[in-house]
Amino acid sequence: MTRKIGVIGMGHVGSTVAHYIVAMGFADDLVLIDKNEAKVKADALDFEDAMANLPFHINITVNDYSALKDADVIVSALGNIKLQDNPNADRFAELPFTRQAVKEVAQKIKESGFNGKIVAITNPVDVITSLYQKITGLPKNHVLGTGTLLDSARMKRAVAERLNLDPRSVDGYNLGEHGNSQFTAWSTVRVLGRPLTELADKRGLDLEKLDKEAKMGGWTVFQGKKYTNYGVATAAVKLVNVILSDSLTELPVSNFREEYGVYLSYPAIVGRDGIVEQAQLDLTEEELQKLQTSANFIKEKYQESLQAKD
Repeated sequence: MTRKIGVIGMGHVGSTVAHYIVAMGFADDLVLIDKNEAKVKADALDFEDAMANLPFHINITVNDYSALKDADVIVSALGNIKLQDNPNADRFAELPFTRQAVKEVAQKIKESGFNGKIVAITNPVDVITSLYQKITGLPKNHVLGTGTLLDSARMKRAVAERLNLDPRSVDGYNLGEHGNSQFTAWSTVRVLGRPLTELADKRGLDLEKLDKEAKMGGWTVFQGKKYTNYGVATAAVKLVNVILSDSLTELPVSNFREEYGVYLSYPAIVGRDGIVEQAQLDLTEEELQKLQTSANFIKEKYQESLQAKD
């Protein structure tokens, strides 16, 4: 069975996603799409030049939406990162640009006859994932966003640093919006076989500070180089591979939660059929309130996007 992946948007993130796929041989066929024809053709040639020194061969197609018809997964990485260069670290600054671009792209995806899974990275990711689902008409469980898969990784890195551990030894989730209203659900975080809340006092951990560090991690990277790419691209490719391999892995990704009536990040089992099953966490009252606040915010911005005359 051949594995075919599309990447739409070949900026910092999209090209990093594509490079990871090419370097690791995660696909047999790769479709690269970008409005900047010179850039996407240059990337394709660069990848082909790399293949002579790689153990894998990948067939690359450029700027052909019809080639997406039989793709397994499409990764949406389009955006305009310069719009995020604002003092509020606000991912919604990109929305007027991305919602217009996504409305066009989603329509072209639909017209191609694509019937696979969509993984959205494009910010603000929860609203954008909702738009992709509505415009393409794909089942809700086949359209998902990277969401807080990256923020949860940032939280794990921050906790692991304090405890001198590998971040993969920390379990737990950041939930809600991939943005300013997200939060670390400390009731879900476990380390050394115990809830982190039990260890926090003994180990002198300031959970509020760690929560902020996870939330602002992307902004810290952005301030240093004016974009982020490695962390989010790795999260996206992990999600793509979980879908392709049908590995049925529990991940905190942006998925449609019926009880909130919106896409937001909450752990779900992901496999070849997209969202296969949704987890039900035993959250504290405070965490439930934070999640509701996040859901309300996403819903409000989504409704604005539907009504916008772009």
